[in-house]
Amino acid sequence: MPKVGMEAERRRSLIDATVDAIHERGYSDITMAQIAKRAGVSGGLVHHYFGSKDQLLAATMRHLLTELGRAITNGLAKAETPRERISAIIQGNFSVDQFQPAVIAAWLAFYVQSRTTDSNRRLLKIYAARLASNLTFNLRAFMPRDDALRIAEGTASMIDGVWIRQALSDTKTDRQAAIAMVEDYVETQIAAQAAQTKNK
Repeated sequence: MPKVGMEAERRRSLIDATVDAIHERGYSDITMAQIAKRAGVSGGLVHHYFGSKDQLLAATMRHLLTELGRAITNGLAKAETPRERISAIIQGNFSVDQFQPAVIAAWLAFYVQSRTTDSNRRLLKIYAARLASNLTFNLRAFMPRDDALRIAEGTASMIDGVWIRQALSDTKTDRQAAIAMVEDYVETQIAAQAAQTKNK
């Protein structure tokens, strides 16, 4: 009889192996057999759990999105004001577990595959919509809805852009610098809105 929780452990080990393999070799160059070997399981088992490489990538992305959501939720639970909640969202997107080279490489593969894989595209749309909605809701404390929507889109674009630039860079990740860059954009936009309102 298999041990209780063994399937969950094997799935998690395959997801971890997928992240590491993408970082080391790139998504297009890895095979299910290589991922299985890295995870210490049979090739048949990885096909049994996930069916195909695209499905394995989708499962990996669902896991990373869950981890991302947890990091943001934990930060939001401690925030008391709209501005603190915006900072919690930004910091969650650059959490220690997420903003590291192997995970960044996996996210880049996810973005590329989302253009041709419906399931990945749906996951990406859900992530993007949730990020924009959370930012817009809290930015409304400082500005009208249309401006909040625009600045939320700009903030989300900066977050995604920092991730993509890091994926294409050989430099060491610096989450504090990344957070500070996005925070500076948000603070500048909020200040500009306040000045505009004052001058009316």
